[in-house]
Amino acid sequence: LEDGISLWNCGKVRAKAKSRSSRAGLQFPVGQVHQLLRKGNYAEHVGAGAPVYLAAVMEYLTAEILELAGNATRDKKTRIIPRHLQLAMRNDEELNKLLGGVAIAQGAWMPAPQNQLGTAREM
Repeated sequence: LEDGISLWNCGKVRAKAKSRSSRAGLQFPVGQVHQLLRKGNYAEHVGAGAPVYLAAVMEYLTAEILELAGNATRDKKTRIIPRHLQLAMRNDEELNKLLGGVAIAQGAWMPAPQNQLGTAREM
């Protein structure tokens, strides 16, 4: 019973468990994503690589949004508020296209871009 040896594992020492997130080098929980994919009835079976890929994509998008939101916090403010997230997403062309229909609570509205040609009244 010493040094990880018992009657049940026939003298073999088991390696310490390593999470799938750490194996993939991710911060997002791969196991939890896998569980949510299975519970969500998206498909009958979920492959082993699918939750790793999805966790990596979510981690990348989160890091991108947080970096842009950090840049949106001017004057070295210490806190990112929903308004900063909104500004970051709407000012980035690709994120705005991806998340165009998403509403951020407490994000306030964004002014519509002004038309360079002007309105019909001005012409």
